[in-house]
Amino acid sequence: MRTDNSAATVREALRVLERLAPPEMKMDFDNVGLLAGFPDARVSRILVSLDITDDVIDEAASLGAELIVSHHPLFFSLNRVTAEPGHGGRVVKLIAGGMSAICMHTNLDAARGGVNDALAAAVGLTEVQPLTEHGRTSGGEPFSYGRHGRLRQPVDMPRYLELVKERLGASGLRYHDAGRPVDAVAVVGGAGGGELRAAAACGCDTFITADIKYDVFLEARELGINLIDGDHFCTENTVTPILAGALRDAFPGVVTSVSQRHGQTARFI
Repeated sequence: MRTDNSAATVREALRVLERLAPPEMKMDFDNVGLLAGFPDARVSRILVSLDITDDVIDEAASLGAELIVSHHPLFFSLNRVTAEPGHGGRVVKLIAGGMSAICMHTNLDAARGGVNDALAAAVGLTEVQPLTEHGRTSGGEPFSYGRHGRLRQPVDMPRYLELVKERLGASGLRYHDAGRPVDAVAVVGGAGGGELRAAAACGCDTFITADIKYDVFLEARELGINLIDGDHFCTENTVTPILAGALRDAFPGVVTSVSQRHGQTARFI
């Protein structure tokens, strides 16, 4: 690590982020790391966002940021890069603006202190444990893309829904109330409906995730488990302050901020 904290390089920022979320913990389909830009470019300002949208790129440019750090990948695969709207156009826009993009996705979901630990803390969980083992690092350490824990004291479902909505900054929630008090809770940030049975197997009475399909709601009713869809953005955006904090700690002289333009897309009437 450089001793001069007035600036960092893109490569040095990547090293810090990969220590937080080692790439070996990513899912096979995923695309993480430095996905566009200039590895050796010096960085005086970083913008952190859940996604890299055109609005976020414009925001970074307006701030004078040389680097955008996001959770969701800028792209998974590209057949061509042109200035037309879409993933390729955003790559062109970044490069033309002298900016780089680093993305930490499913490896950040699994990482200690990453998405799911941030989500568990936001919804009031203590005694947090991995939900189920999804893999092991090269050193043999198990990791999970979910967490489960307990509330400090049980609450009824309507009250807990209010707390989750407030803590996640959600404009609304979809849910199934199984008529059980909320005590033992499992969480998977983003689209984690497939982990419902794992949550039930851990003895959880409540499961929080996002992008829940109709059949998962039916399954929750059959299992007698409370189910909360907290929105993909809202369940994962809990990690952006964590990323920003890690970068501020590593590079005190670099101005690091969280996007103020990117937010929840879904709205409720």
